[in-house]
Amino acid sequence: MLEQYKDQIESALDTIRPYLEADGGNVKVIGLTKDMVLQLELIGACSSCPMSTMTFKAGVEEAIKKAIPEITKVEAVNVEVA
Repeated sequence: MLEQYKDQIESALDTIRPYLEADGGNVKVIGLTKDMVLQLELIGACSSCPMSTMTFKAGVEEAIKKAIPEITKVEAVNVEVA
């Protein structure tokens, strides 16, 4: 399932990666479930940043869902709640 969308996902993530990298973080694709839930891992500074939940919803999830409407949800597998 992931292979079918991998290029589109990476392309969408590339639109926001410069902002994440500027703060010392990034995201890594973990998987795509049969229910079209994209699982991502926040890496670097993003994994422990108190603003990561907001960044994730407003930036990452929005970019993915805009580029690939078939994806119903984007979730981070390692977000630490501050």
